[in-house]
Amino acid sequence: MISFPNAKINLGLNILRRRTDGYHDIESVLWPIKMADVLEVIPAPDGIFRINVTGLQPPSDGKPNLCQRAWELMRQYADVSPVHIHLHKVVPAGAGLGGGSSDAAFTLKILNEIFSCNLSNELLKRLAANLGSDCPFFIDNKPALATGRGEVLTPFSLNLSGYALVIVIPQVHVNTTNAYSSISSRVPDCPLSQMLQNPIEEWKNTISNRFEESVFVQHPLLAQIKDQMYHFGAVYAAMSGSGSAIYGIFSKIEAEIIKAAFPNCVVWHEQL
Repeated sequence: MISFPNAKINLGLNILRRRTDGYHDIESVLWPIKMADVLEVIPAPDGIFRINVTGLQPPSDGKPNLCQRAWELMRQYADVSPVHIHLHKVVPAGAGLGGGSSDAAFTLKILNEIFSCNLSNELLKRLAANLGSDCPFFIDNKPALATGRGEVLTPFSLNLSGYALVIVIPQVHVNTTNAYSSISSRVPDCPLSQMLQNPIEEWKNTISNRFEESVFVQHPLLAQIKDQMYHFGAVYAAMSGSGSAIYGIFSKIEAEIIKAAFPNCVVWHEQL
C-alpha cells in the first residue's frame, strides 16, 4: 500500500509553561499542507522486517527510523506481521514541518488497514503520542488547535482559500531540544484561537512563533528570510515549529521570483 505522508505548518506557536514531566505546554494551530513523502508498506513475503529510505537523508540520531518504531509499537497492540517499508523522503528533516511525525502516523494508519486491526482513530492517536508530540495530528490530518505538549487536538475552522503558501527551507538544522531550552515560557493575554479569527492582515502584529526569539539569534539567516517574505508581499510570515522552515502567506505571488531569491534553499509553493 502506498500513501503520501504530508507536512504541516504552525499558525502561531506559544510556549505556555514547563511541565513537571520535562515537556512544555504549548498552543498552536497545525495546518496540513501538500508537501509529502512517499511511503510504501507491504507484508514481508520472507517474514523479515526491512526498511529502505531514499531521497533526502535525515541526520542520524542513533535511533530506529520512526516508521520502524511505529511498526514495533503497533505490534504491542495488534496482530501485525513483519513488513517491508520503502520511504522516499521529500520533506526535509529538522525543518519544523513534521515530516518524521507524519511518516510515523501514516505507518500506523497503513498497518491498521492492511492487517485489519480495526483500531479507532482515537486509539491510533494515543499510540502516536508515544512516538512524538506532533504524531497524533497526522492521524486525522485536519486543521487543529494543539495544546498540552501538542497531542491534545481540537478541530479548528479557518478559511485560507485563495491564498498562496511559500515555504523556504535553508540548509540549517535546528535542534528542537536546544530551542526549547533557550526560551522562556509565557501565557499570552489572548488565546491564539481567538487571535486567528482576526483578519490575516492583522496577524503580523499579534501572532508569533515564540521559538523565533531564540532560534533567530542562533541562526540570523532565518530572520533575514522572514523579512524577505514580507519584502516580497507576504501578508503573514513566520517560522514553522522550531525551524528551520520559514513560510509566507500571500494573496498574490510570483513563485519564480521567490525561488530566484533563495538559490541555496528548498522552495515550496502551493495554493491553500
